[in-house]
Amino acid sequence: MDFPEFRTERLLLRPWRDDDLAPYAELNADPEVMRHFPARLTREESDASAARIRASFAERGFGFWVVELPGQAAFIGILGLAVPRFEAHFTPCVEIGWRLAHAYHGHGYATEGARASLAFGFTQIGLDEIVSFTVPANRPSRHVMEKLGMRHAEDFDHPHLPAGHPLQRHVLYRLSRAAWADTREAR
Repeated sequence: MDFPEFRTERLLLRPWRDDDLAPYAELNADPEVMRHFPARLTREESDASAARIRASFAERGFGFWVVELPGQAAFIGILGLAVPRFEAHFTPCVEIGWRLAHAYHGHGYATEGARASLAFGFTQIGLDEIVSFTVPANRPSRHVMEKLGMRHAEDFDHPHLPAGHPLQRHVLYRLSRAAWADTREAR
């Protein structure tokens, strides 16, 4: 089955290849990249995560694409759409997310790739809403969400984290298809 790939002004969002597993494991082991996650991932956990992402493409036709900087870097991270693996009052839903290598933070790549992912979600999949969430302290990701036109909807406790865990509290952002269309027209 062919999975979609997208070119933006500077990026290629493409399907996974086997040679992406090693840089993905490096990404997931980087303490700076993973500082807003409960733990860094071992190689085995990282490979299992990649397998779930690839299975999502086969099952749903979407997932987290590999982000490539053509001519410069074959793997700078992942970005795309996913169905969260936990139950909360706002699930089932589709989330947009990103995880880029630290060297590529602050260049607008997450926003650029996320815009392509939102367009795919709303126009190709026909989603009515896309959400995103992170811990309150993750200002860079919250800034990306706001640049995408997403609005802070509420705070919630992540159900996979125990009470009192420093990362348990999360912020939920939402974007409806109608609001997305309005932001596109305004640009």
